[in-house]
Amino acid sequence: QVQLVESGGGLVQTGGSLRLSCAASGIIFGSDSMGWYRQAPGNERELVASITNSGRTNYADSVKGRFTISRDKGKNTVDLQMVSLKPEDTAVYYCNVHREFTGSDYWGKGTLVTVSS
Repeated sequence: QVQLVESGGGLVQTGGSLRLSCAASGIIFGSDSMGWYRQAPGNERELVASITNSGRTNYADSVKGRFTISRDKGKNTVDLQMVSLKPEDTAVYYCNVHREFTGSDYWGKGTLVTVSS
């Protein structure tokens, strides 16, 4: 089993910055990818960014150039640095571990990011 705990959400003004952190406990395999998803009210959960153990990253088009994902393999943590935040970035952000060889997904409880206009 994998447990994920997010931190770093909060209220910020348009144009501001926030850094989200996620700590994973349990067994993380080298083939697992880690990432961040978000869900705004009335919307489906969507991928924000993901990173493989080798450092390959994938970003949603809406956050490219503004968000940066990073991963510390030794500590089993994944961070999301967010700059130039917009009101449309307001959502609950969820940390995710995707286990490629089983197709399993593990989720944190989420952290709320609110961007005021």
